Amino acid sequence: MIQITWLGHAAFEIQFETGEVLVLDPWITGNPAYPAGYEIKRADAIAVSHGHFDHVADLVQLANKFDSKVVGIFEITSWAASKGVKNTVGMNKGGTVDLGFVKLTMTHALHSSSIQDGDHTIYGGEAAGYILTLKDGRRAYFAGDTAIFSDMKLYAEIYHPELAFLPVGDHFTMGPEQAAYAGRMLGVKEIIPMHYGTFPMLSGHPEQLQEKLAGSGIRVRTLQRGQPVSW
Repeated sequence: MIQITWLGHAAFEIQFETGEVLVLDPWITGNPAYPAGYEIKRADAIAVSHGHFDHVADLVQLANKFDSKVVGIFEITSWAASKGVKNTVGMNKGGTVDLGFVKLTMTHALHSSSIQDGDHTIYGGEAAGYILTLKDGRRAYFAGDTAIFSDMKLYAEIYHPELAFLPVGDHFTMGPEQAAYAGRMLGVKEIIPMHYGTFPMLSGHPEQLQEKLAGSGIRVRTLQRGQPVSW
């Protein structure tokens, strides 16, 4: 059993049975969807999907505060190391990193990636997602920012994920219609919607996703910001 806490937008805190905490795509500073007063008290590892500010804004600060192991595509971890992060694990798509309490397999994502470094925009490698393999063998798919793509069907065949974290906001990622189709391709039992409602242009919402999934048997699990749920 793990505890999943949505921190608004695409940021999550996942606590494992043995106490370790994995933070995904940390954006606290300036995030209008971040739960007021919420404090991250532990971060054994931080995994990032790509370099856009709304996914890495607090990466360096959190990593240095908790001496976190930072996992990401090589270009992002190299940038983080240049900012003083001491414990980085650069990887690339198809690779797996075993953190002891969870394994992270980097997947494809159909999106852009760049890092805003002061007044400069630098190359952030390619956008990615992750398959999370738990100690009990269950698997979850964190898609990151992406449009739908046909390899999701391969992820279903190879990894058999039961849960998917999928963006539904549209405009910068897939919207509810694509997300519903993605959920079917992935063969998951549950979807946790993310990357919606933060800005007015992110018009897709979980209710629309639920409508598109009618009759599929897939549960849409809409989380309340800052309130942990068990999985």
